[in-house]
Amino acid sequence: MHFTRSVQVVGVHAEGEVGNVIVGGFGPVPGETMFDKRNYLARDRDWMRQLILSEPRGQVARNANIILPSNHPEADAGYVIMESIEYPVMSGSNTICVATVLLETGMLPAEEPITRLTLESPAGLIPLECQVNDGKVTSVRFTNQPAFVYHLDATVEVEGVGPVTVDVAWGGMAYVIVDARRFGMNITPDEARDICDLGERLKIAAAEQLDAVHPVNPDFPGITICEFTLPPERIDGVLTAKNTVVVSPGRCDRSPCGTGTSARLAVMHARGEIAVGERFIHTSIIDSRFDCRIESETTVGNVPAIVPSVAGQAWITDLTTLVLDPSDPYPSGYRLTDTWPVGLSL
Repeated sequence: MHFTRSVQVVGVHAEGEVGNVIVGGFGPVPGETMFDKRNYLARDRDWMRQLILSEPRGQVARNANIILPSNHPEADAGYVIMESIEYPVMSGSNTICVATVLLETGMLPAEEPITRLTLESPAGLIPLECQVNDGKVTSVRFTNQPAFVYHLDATVEVEGVGPVTVDVAWGGMAYVIVDARRFGMNITPDEARDICDLGERLKIAAAEQLDAVHPVNPDFPGITICEFTLPPERIDGVLTAKNTVVVSPGRCDRSPCGTGTSARLAVMHARGEIAVGERFIHTSIIDSRFDCRIESETTVGNVPAIVPSVAGQAWITDLTTLVLDPSDPYPSGYRLTDTWPVGLSL
């Protein structure tokens, strides 16, 4: 048999969110930094994202990551994140997936009980502390790039809804954050479709009406994602809260979302709701959990910011070789509105 493409993929999820990892068959990617490589892939080799994430090889509730060598002297490896319609500069669940695959497949050596790594994401260096027991990675804690607030209690006009009070914060992506109670929602699986429909409208409105330019890296994207939250409460003395993030083109993140958690921690800290070093448990729409805290305060440019850390676990599900037959009539895959809310948009 002859194939035009052949790509080796490790199937993996972090607390329910699929973040498959490409470990072979992709070839070199030019660029000095992972941000450069991200931009090159988006501009010149986007066929790979389409091939892997679109049907018949992919599906809407799936991300992918490409492991690449890093030029940074402090990094053990680098990675570029691919989602349904964008290349985010950072993702917490995908970072946990990448670290787990690197260690459990032997691509990097694992030391028990703790393995410390530094990975280069397109957002910058991400230090990790991985707990390892009998070869299994049981927890990955990543220290994110700084998170900060763009807007508190801003108002956006949402078509079909009216004025909505929102926060906007950076946690590795620029989030519009809204209280789910405003819409009578409890963030349960049966509400997922309604949450997604509303979240996409909120995201579009916020992106059109509110500025969100990164103070140091203005080439980072503005508002591209929406987060619904429920208020924190203390459970067994630990600050705990629920959220769900609507990932474009309109589906719920199955995990508690690492960058969304980071953005929320920045908002909570700005409001005096959480102290540096205080433990915070963030749960998802399927009740999976991230164990989080603010490591320190800092600034990004002249903007007050925090350094968040988030811990969760990933599980490898399969080892796959994806191929492309040269006679396949759908080399870039396809998307239908029965499952892809924006249809064929890639």
